[in-house]
Parts: sequence; C-alpha cells; structure tokens
Amino acid sequence: MAKVLSMILAGGEGSRLYPLTQSRTKPSVPFGGSYRLIDCVLNNFVNSDLLRIYVLTQFKSQSLNDHLRQAWEVNSFTDTFIDAIPAQMRKGKHWYSGTADAIYQNLQFIQSDEADTICIFGSDHIYKMDIRQKIEFHKEKDAILTVSAIRLPKDQAYHFGIIEVDEEGRMIGFAEKPAVEDAKTIPGDPDHVLASMGNYVFKSQELQSELIRDAADDESSHDFGKDIIPYLMPSGKVFVYDFTTNKIPNEEGEAYWRDVGTIESYWEANMDLLKSTPPISFYNRAWPMHTHYPPLPAANFQNDGDVTCTIRRSLISDGALIVGATIRKSVLGFNCFVGQGTDIYQSVLLGDTKIGKNCVITKTIIDKDVRIADGIEIGVNLEDDKKRFTVSDEGIVVIPKGSRIGF
Repeated sequence: MAKVLSMILAGGEGSRLYPLTQSRTKPSVPFGGSYRLIDCVLNNFVNSDLLRIYVLTQFKSQSLNDHLRQAWEVNSFTDTFIDAIPAQMRKGKHWYSGTADAIYQNLQFIQSDEADTICIFGSDHIYKMDIRQKIEFHKEKDAILTVSAIRLPKDQAYHFGIIEVDEEGRMIGFAEKPAVEDAKTIPGDPDHVLASMGNYVFKSQELQSELIRDAADDESSHDFGKDIIPYLMPSGKVFVYDFTTNKIPNEEGEAYWRDVGTIESYWEANMDLLKSTPPISFYNRAWPMHTHYPPLPAANFQNDGDVTCTIRRSLISDGALIVGATIRKSVLGFNCFVGQGTDIYQSVLLGDTKIGKNCVITKTIIDKDVRIADGIEIGVNLEDDKKRFTVSDEGIVVIPKGSRIGF
C-alpha cells in the first residue's frame, strides 16, 4: 500500500454532551467502562497497520493529551507516530472555524510529508473499520475523495450529510443536514437515507489545492460537508465507500456505527454493549481494543450478611468494589464502590465513584469523582431530578463530575 498519513479531528467542544464535556473535550469522554471515545478510531487505524497519525486537538484537551500519552505511545525509532497537535493559530489569530479549516491550519504537516494518500477521520463515533479496505477502494476508483456512507432511518437525516450515488459508486448528490422532508432517500427504500460517516480519504495534492482554494473564499464556512464535498462533487471524482462491505476478521453480522453526539445516543451506545448479542464486540482477539488500563485490582463482589450481591448483564471495570448491591444492565468504569442494598439499573458510571447504601439509581449517567450518600434516589422522580441535575428529553439523568449528593 502507498504511504498514508492520517489526521484525526479531536477538537470538538461537544456541547450536546454537556455536562460530560464540562471539563473535557468530547473525544476524551469515557465509554464502555474501560475506554475513551477516541479509542475506537485509533484502534481502527492501529489494527489496519496505519501508524502515522496526527491527532488535532483544541478545546479542553488536557485529559485527552494525558490519555494519548498513557495509551498510545508508539516506537519513535521507526516512521510511526501518534502525535497530538494543539491548535496553534498558524494561519491567523483564530481557532479552527470548521473541519476543513482545522486541516488547513495544519497544512504544513501534509506538505512536508511524502504520503500520497491522506485519511481524515472524526474521533467520536463508535464502530470498527479496516481502513485498508477503504483505501483500496479509493485507489481502484482513482478518486480524489472517498467518503464512507451508511444506511440510516430517514428521520435522522437532519443530523448528517445525505448522499446520492450512482451504480459505479460515484457521488451524484449531497446535502448537508437537510430537513427530514427534503432528504433524498435510497431508491426503492423510502424509509432510509445514505448518510456520510464523516471520514474521508483524499489524494494528497488535490486535498492541498482544495484547502488553499477554500481558505481564500470568504463566503465559505470551511467545512468538509458544507463546502469541500459540494465543490469537488461535480468533477465526477468523488466516490462513496459502502461501509457495510467492510470486513473485520472473525466477525459477522451487520456493520455497526453510531454517532454519540447527544446524551441519548451516548447512553444507547453503552446499552448496546449489554445486549445478549451486542451489535459491536470488544472481545475479538483478531481486532484488539487498546486503551490505558490504570494499575487497579480486579473487580470484587461481596455479599454483606444476608444481603446478596447481584450482577446481571453488566460491564464492571477493574477497581470496582460491589458490596451487597444489585447492578442490572449497567456499565461501571474504573474504581467504583457501591454499598449494601443499592440498586443500579440501566446506568453508566464513568469511574472513581462512590455510592452509599440503599440508593436507587435508574437510567442515569454519573461522571467521575462523584459521591452519593446513603438512601439517595436518582432517576425515580424526574421532576425532582430536573431541579438538581441535567435531564435529557428522553429522561436520562446526568450527574456532573465532582458532584457531592446528600452530604
């Protein structure tokens, strides 16, 4: 395979995930007990043997930088690297004004590199992809740009770039986040659209030329979806890669991809991991999921007198101590303590959390470093919860980092 340079956009503010993004950037939000959101895309590149990666950061990036340093160091004696690049205002005194502007402001890394293929991926989606297969498709089509796409329900169209494609895989139509009633559906399937997954493969020289042209356009919003794709599409050299054709070793079934841009989608993605047959698995040894594991003992489950510790369909990370409590359909991150008689249901604990005795926690996301006193109920009376916490439209309660409840 020709030389490839990869750039991961990891500067997202993540306002729709607030308060989980109150003190961290969106890609750094913990996920699935042991991981961070950015780990999914990094594992896709590492398992695809693509180890020349720049991670472009911006907002509240310290926890992300710490994670990259702890989990993603590679051998500096070879031509491999995973380097965090902060926003440096090289092209003017302003932050990144769009996804294309983020790459343009770091254009020198592309210009000084010998790579002929540039991968530009987002950092906050949950999925697996052998990126080599997409690059092979890109080469076969001699494309300037290849965009990954997935079939989604039409009622979600307003969240994504919606694509039309011909029989050869060429993009012939594109609308960025259209109204649902205006979204073009898949021919023969009026209930679904073909949505951009927000990851791109470019020819290097053509990408450089396009970024320079776009940067000089004062009318542009400097965004790949809004500006770059519509400008390049008429050339006939923009192709669409069908994500469902991507094959991961030792895995079968439908391709899974989820944008975790909202509290609801984040909670649902965690709950997906708990299904009897999860739509995405982190247990495939042929596609290992790397991350940073802190030095903690194994999870410990203890009965307390006549009170039995019960765990049902849950993920419990290292350092957990569960004493006479019931955990059902929940995800617990590192170093969680749960006291006697407490019942936790359909909840996500990000880690470093202590919950007292006889509590009831239902459909709640609890950020790190939270302490909850004995006898507290959360997620039971949403009207009361709304007076104290963030509650999503779907009834998911979110407890911010560092909260002290009932003390």
